Amino acid sequence: MSDSVTAGHGSAPNQTGSTFLVIASVALLLLLAALDQTIVATALPTIVADLGGLEHLSWVVTAYILASTVVAPLYGKLGDLYGRRMMVFVSVGLFLVGSALCGMSQSMTMLITSRAIQGLGGGGLFVLALSVVGDVIAPRDRGKIQGMFAAVFSASSIIGPLAGGWFVDALSWHWIFFINIPLGAIAVVMFAASFGARAERVSHDIDWAGAAALTVCLSALILVTSLGGTSFAWTSAQSLALVGLTLIAGFAFVLIESRAKEPILPLSLFSNNVFTVTSVISVIVGAAMLGAITFLPLYLQIARGYTPTESGLLLVPMTIGIIGASTFAGIYMGRTARYRILPMIGMSLVIVGAMLLALLTGQTGPVEFGLIIAVLGFGMGCIFPVVTTAVQNAVPRAQLGTATAAGVMFRQIGGSLAVAAFGVLFTTRLAAGMITQGVELAPRMNLGPQALAQLPDDIRAAISVVVVDAIHPIYWIVAGLGVLGLLSALMLEEVPLAGRGVARGGE
Repeated sequence: MSDSVTAGHGSAPNQTGSTFLVIASVALLLLLAALDQTIVATALPTIVADLGGLEHLSWVVTAYILASTVVAPLYGKLGDLYGRRMMVFVSVGLFLVGSALCGMSQSMTMLITSRAIQGLGGGGLFVLALSVVGDVIAPRDRGKIQGMFAAVFSASSIIGPLAGGWFVDALSWHWIFFINIPLGAIAVVMFAASFGARAERVSHDIDWAGAAALTVCLSALILVTSLGGTSFAWTSAQSLALVGLTLIAGFAFVLIESRAKEPILPLSLFSNNVFTVTSVISVIVGAAMLGAITFLPLYLQIARGYTPTESGLLLVPMTIGIIGASTFAGIYMGRTARYRILPMIGMSLVIVGAMLLALLTGQTGPVEFGLIIAVLGFGMGCIFPVVTTAVQNAVPRAQLGTATAAGVMFRQIGGSLAVAAFGVLFTTRLAAGMITQGVELAPRMNLGPQALAQLPDDIRAAISVVVVDAIHPIYWIVAGLGVLGLLSALMLEEVPLAGRGVARGGE
């Protein structure tokens, strides 16, 4: 047994250089997968102008998120069974093929289909990147790397829209996808050279029935939260059918998992305090993070009149907060082998940051705004490295990938549900506020900085008031979620992090 590679998952040499290459390669792959959740946003108007299909616009984003969420548990389980090296190659292959097809798309239908293929690979990259850390880094040292990955994930939310806008302006929207191919190829070559193949080959029973039930359940859930209230009404037959399908498939999944020989998500994991509590925290953090990232640009661009580029730069303090706190959390866990206090601190800061955001006005200055979101970022940065590191340390070695994948899945679900619910709340209050303020806009007018600049000062001021009022409840809800997260963190058990080698629980 080496210090840097755990038996049964890889045979990479025990050298710092090889470990660095593994981490660098999966970090690059994680960045590509995370960017593709956000990079399309600023290019969507150009894509629609080129390909048409405005009525299918939301599917360009939904197809990727849906596919990446539903395959996460499957990648986690298959990585545990057959080794993560093989599954990295599968996920990268799907991601790069999907990227190439997206870039070559000549119709909206082809683009949406290609985005789904891309998501089938991207979902694996999320899970495998976090799981590979558990193979090559000792438990006490994983927090530093998980913190770096958390920073990569959060930075992608800001870099994505900026990069998307630059590619559209400088080249064409096709290059948003084509750029993945050379970068992905470099990353996979680095990974192949540094992460060895699994030596043994063991026959396994794949829980295909459980995988199918979970896929149907998650698909229906993501679809109803993503499209409900926009593509069709919440009380429509489509929404009710999807809700019913979610419940039926969820019940079937639990029934199947309770009897499966090698379940895709063992129900026994939920008897593990660390797994259960961190799963709840993952849902809450996913909701808080995506809620903040999704609606703060609307505040900056519509209520404050900043350009998309300026609003992206104004969100940088949150990323700095996440990076700083993640680094601190990693160092703390490495030196003390403890982690329980970190999510308590993190959730407390999330509550404070969200409450301050709920007090934003149309006159809040950039410095004050930056300090507020830095507090929120620091809170999330204290949490991100802990949830993955604690789970990987507390579950049996054979379930490391499965437990890691579950954390990714719960965070995605939390984010999807929050963005959908917050979106309905925001648009409802926005519409009501426009009526109250007596603001009448031209049909289909885009409430962007350029359009707003052409409006009279009194109309712009009224719109600013409406947007600020519409956004406040979102952050009061985030603060409430933070309270639930803090209560959950208080119930988290402390399982001291192992110093070197195999994670707690053995093979």
